[in-house]
Amino acid sequence: MAIFSRIANDVQLMFRRPPRQQYAALCYRVKKKTGDVEMLLLTSRDTGRWVIPKGWPMPGKLSHEVAAREAYEEAGVRGTVETMALGTFGYDKVLKDGIAVPCRVQVYALEVSELVKHFKEKGERSMEWVSCEEAAKRVREPELRDLILAFAARMAQTTPIVQAK
Repeated sequence: MAIFSRIANDVQLMFRRPPRQQYAALCYRVKKKTGDVEMLLLTSRDTGRWVIPKGWPMPGKLSHEVAAREAYEEAGVRGTVETMALGTFGYDKVLKDGIAVPCRVQVYALEVSELVKHFKEKGERSMEWVSCEEAAKRVREPELRDLILAFAARMAQTTPIVQAK
């Protein structure tokens, strides 16, 4: 009986695919008066959960360029994207046929400098600017939550404190 269990396990391993790669933008802005950092979250089109803009690789584009493009298409934001990834997180993307595909998402920080009125997915998602702490509470993926909190800590060290007048 153990041999059948072993064969079944080996067959499952043979058909398991490695995680599919995606790229994402952690969109943020620093409030001029207070120096507070805010992050942009949007809802996914399928489940309505809070996410960051992300998408599949694009031919001819570097990973950080894909992240910036997704931020523009999904949230209508433009800005300066870092070329070095903040880190990665994993999640299962449920496809239209109901199959869950494991994905590994490489995340890049994008400092937002422009909000456009018309963009590809306008009206398909809700969007909100929230504190880093609130963003960490809203996202479901633990690794993304950790990335957000690590980014907040990094920004707390580099963002000058604005003095009240």
